[in-house]
Amino acid sequence: MKLFRMEDARLRRAALLALALIVLTLIVHEVFGENGYLAMRHKREEFQTLQLEIEKLKQENQRLEQQIKGLKTDPKAIEKLAREQMKMARPGELIYVLPEKDRKDEPSSTAREAPPKQ
Repeated sequence: MKLFRMEDARLRRAALLALALIVLTLIVHEVFGENGYLAMRHKREEFQTLQLEIEKLKQENQRLEQQIKGLKTDPKAIEKLAREQMKMARPGELIYVLPEKDRKDEPSSTAREAPPKQ
């Protein structure tokens, strides 16, 4: 009789140990697994970052659409763009081009007169 009690206690102990190992394995898997807590937290942060980037791109698109609309309809906007990007000037105006900080080989500043309007 005593022999059965000792074997029952050993079996219970082994079963509890096996159950504890299974539970521990499941917990580790839930925290560190491919779709576990840490992976989901990382994906949530990545999602929020992408949402912010999407919002910034939407704002940039709106700004560009307004600029396109202005360039199609507003002569002043066209003139501003031509002056800034193409270095164009009205007759008699001078354009001063200052060197960029990266460029050390070019002269410090140049001035040129706009060609006369025909």
